[in-house]
Amino acid sequence: MSGSRPRLPGLDLLRAIAVLWTMQFHSFVVGGLGPDWSWLSRYGWMGVDLFFVLSGYLIGGQLLRPLAQGTAPSLRTFYLKRVFRILPAFWAVLAIYLLWPGFREAPGMEPWWKFALFIVNVSIDYGSNSAFSHAWSLCVEEHFYLLFPALALLLSRRPSSTRFWAACIAILLGGIAIRTTVWLHFDALQPPRNWFVEDIYYPTWSRLDGLLMGVMLAAWQAWRPQSWARAAAHANLFALLGVAVLVLAFWLFRDRVGLLANSIGWPVLSLALALLVFAGAQPRGALGARAVPGAGWIAAISYSLYLVHKPVYGVVQAHWGSVLEGSGILAWLAYGAASIAAAALLYYAVERPFLKLRGSFLRGYYARPHTPAVAGIPPAGNNSPATLRSDALEAGLTGYGPDEATRNR
Repeated sequence: MSGSRPRLPGLDLLRAIAVLWTMQFHSFVVGGLGPDWSWLSRYGWMGVDLFFVLSGYLIGGQLLRPLAQGTAPSLRTFYLKRVFRILPAFWAVLAIYLLWPGFREAPGMEPWWKFALFIVNVSIDYGSNSAFSHAWSLCVEEHFYLLFPALALLLSRRPSSTRFWAACIAILLGGIAIRTTVWLHFDALQPPRNWFVEDIYYPTWSRLDGLLMGVMLAAWQAWRPQSWARAAAHANLFALLGVAVLVLAFWLFRDRVGLLANSIGWPVLSLALALLVFAGAQPRGALGARAVPGAGWIAAISYSLYLVHKPVYGVVQAHWGSVLEGSGILAWLAYGAASIAAAALLYYAVERPFLKLRGSFLRGYYARPHTPAVAGIPPAGNNSPATLRSDALEAGLTGYGPDEATRNR
């Protein structure tokens, strides 16, 4: 199955950039590369938004491709894939956080049940409980997995470009309105608390722009394949345009907590990243033509790397911080190498075995007859073209197995 579609090394590269860029941003907690290199990490938080666009495109495509062909995707299969993909590594890291306080990058941590229910992003005292707070982005994606299938199935009952665009515009304008309202209400005169993080940056309803842009890419590819193919011939132009719009986003976010950034900055940033994802998905463009050595492996472990890099920073600093202090790039390399080693351990000990188990489980499921998931829409068969294309696409991302697309954190 994995040989039925060419690899997409451009998306591997973007995923690797996303996680390394995020790591660079979080390295500020241990001094990073020092003040002379602060420009390199200033916008590193945008790596999470790149993950969101990738997830919207890849995960959204799993549901939209069969719907575009008039067949109902198996929601059971969809959710089984997500469970096996996300929960084992997440639960393993959460258990370490709970059982080993020294693993925490900060003293305080929200109750375990907020993480287990994936609601920590909408209920957190960031000033007191910032340990494992980077799980906020997993919460956003979990909410996306829960709500998007229902919306996709609803819109597909009576397919209409007008309804689709109306939904997209409503989500886009709704996000702008929510962030603007919060910004105007919580200003510097409010009682001291991190209102930007707690009320704008973390909550799901404020962070749908990247996922939306990714879903729009998936919808374009699924419902307008000829238009997609014509645009693919200009992949390099899309990449250049993406870089230009990204520069505009840098300018809008020069004051990260400012009104301009938090009103229109997020959709502009997401548009820039969507243009780059489109370019990366084209094997004939410069971004996606050739695999960059090591990028595929970093992409494969990126979920584990996202989960463990912050606590590993803290562990290294606690035990060897005094030795590494003032070492500049050597300290930066030491923190990074330790994080990658821990991520590789998590990937090979937890993620990969459960992905293999998932493959065995789903092969057994595919061997059984399926029933229609939605009235009026025939089901996608065990080996339907929609199913094969969806699995082959994600297999091409890492060259390891079906649905191997690593996630955003």
